[in-house]
Amino acid sequence: MEEFKHEHPPTPRTREEKDKVINRLKRIEGQVRGIQNMVEDDRYCLDVLVQISAIQSALKNVGFAVTERHMQHCVSDAIQNGDGEEMIDELLTVLKQFSK
Repeated sequence: MEEFKHEHPPTPRTREEKDKVINRLKRIEGQVRGIQNMVEDDRYCLDVLVQISAIQSALKNVGFAVTERHMQHCVSDAIQNGDGEEMIDELLTVLKQFSK
């Protein structure tokens, strides 16, 4: 996975923002463990697929939340400082990966 190295300092997240994302990710982690148990227990394939779909949707929603925050803070700050073009290009690159 590509990691972006840029000269713009990240805008720190608030404790509330961190907690919200971390709690969502922990729920997703629990869902993944649940699917592992379903496979171990030879559960019906469609039941497993429904749970996989739910996890994909949950991850996509976390990604959208992080993207929204990035746009409202990091990209907005960069634009105000005259450095927005690079940040927008980075964001577009990531959004293209999201849509695959």
